[in-house]
Amino acid sequence: MNMNPMTIMQLQQKFNTFRMEHPRVAPFFGALKNSSLSVGTVFDMKVTTPDGREMQCNIKVTQNDIDLFNTLMEMGAQNNQ
Repeated sequence: MNMNPMTIMQLQQKFNTFRMEHPRVAPFFGALKNSSLSVGTVFDMKVTTPDGREMQCNIKVTQNDIDLFNTLMEMGAQNNQ
């Protein structure tokens, strides 16, 4: 998969903005990385829209999910250096 370097820079800027606007998200995922996130863990997600509608789903974590999570965390760590 080839990505345009300009697209990568834009994505990095958007991610940095996201981190500034939502400062608790990165520490939350950092805590997950340092905890016992393992195959079979259930990750529950809930969204509440401004008009009060709720949507919820959950996933049972697989090894592929853990590998993806670790790759994303490593990419984030490299961008912070």
